[in-house]
Amino acid sequence: MQIEEIKDQICDVCHKMWQLGWVAANDGNVSVRLEDGTFLATPTGMSKSFITPDKLLRIDAKGNVLEGAEGLRPSSEIKMHLRCYEKRADVNAVVHAHPPAATGFAVAHRPMDMYNMIEDVAAIGAVPLTPYGTPSTTEVPDAIEPYLNDHDVMLLENHGALTVGSDVITAYYRMESLELWAKITINAIILGGSYDIDRKNIDKLINLRSYYKITGKHPGYRKFERREKGEPTDK
Repeated sequence: MQIEEIKDQICDVCHKMWQLGWVAANDGNVSVRLEDGTFLATPTGMSKSFITPDKLLRIDAKGNVLEGAEGLRPSSEIKMHLRCYEKRADVNAVVHAHPPAATGFAVAHRPMDMYNMIEDVAAIGAVPLTPYGTPSTTEVPDAIEPYLNDHDVMLLENHGALTVGSDVITAYYRMESLELWAKITINAIILGGSYDIDRKNIDKLINLRSYYKITGKHPGYRKFERREKGEPTDK
């Protein structure tokens, strides 16, 4: 894919996130790994509604700006993105946002460890709540690193959500799925309860990943098994 097309996709994702109310002011950030090992990233201090291809930055693996408009710099949260790329060779895009329903779980200190929705069981699996980290420090990348081996979607405690993917559209879709899943679960709880799918059918759903050619990582049964035993599900 040509770099200009990738830039257009990043801008489209940024605009969609703003339109959906997942970000406000200068919230959120998006990045993509390019074939030469450099990265495209959204600049700090700018609403995602204003992002255009000429405002995207090209950076190296240390976050240094290689190309970009004068005065623009990457978000301090780029450290979190770079940690994802460092630890996952299959990750080529990272999306961070504050979708209200999913972030509600993060603020309530509740992982989305339920197995209640067919599509999300197969595509995402249980979503962990990563420990609190101070923005702009290495605390956030350090907090997410233990979860990267098994998860493509994470809740950031008191912060928001993070998704990764083989490309920026896949990472965006995972954020979209996460937010809808959170809304449905909240509605289910209001209506009287959220109920997990049984283990036999969870097995069938996870096995469908290869049929649908779903890329990335999946936590499998571990969350489910811990819940069944009454054990903590924060990892």
